[in-house]
Amino acid sequence: MIHEVTGDILLSRANAIAHGVAPNDDFHTGLALALRERAPSLYKDFRHFCQSTHPKPGTLWTWAGPDGRRVVNLLTQEGAEGHHGGKPGKATLPNVRHTLKALRAEIDAQGITSLALPRLATGVGGLAWEDVRPIVYEHLADAGIPVYVYTTWRAGEAADEAG
Repeated sequence: MIHEVTGDILLSRANAIAHGVAPNDDFHTGLALALRERAPSLYKDFRHFCQSTHPKPGTLWTWAGPDGRRVVNLLTQEGAEGHHGGKPGKATLPNVRHTLKALRAEIDAQGITSLALPRLATGVGGLAWEDVRPIVYEHLADAGIPVYVYTTWRAGEAADEAG
């Protein structure tokens, strides 16, 4: 079941947080930057993943922290310029569709019990939420777990994830 909530996604109690990025993203803005600051090893491991596998938009990569929480990096955007990052490309609706399909499979494969995600691909990605929202519902509404979509961000405020 999907719950649209208001608050700070970094305070989520969900088992996994998903967010949109680009291949070779430097995590310099938005939620990616906040995650990089909280878990520097996430960014280091993401860089290694990109350099060793050369991922394509429309795929994902999951990182697990020492506390067992996962961060699912959804490659919704076109690749960042250059090998060492740069300005990420824009998101596309086909990339969002492919990553959410992969995310749905990842939920089952990894035993994810709850998920938090922002208004995917609408910040740096540049897409309109009214275009992305139906795709989120199409792929995650029947996931069988609580999915918390942080539609409004409020720093330092925990969302009501009771559902």
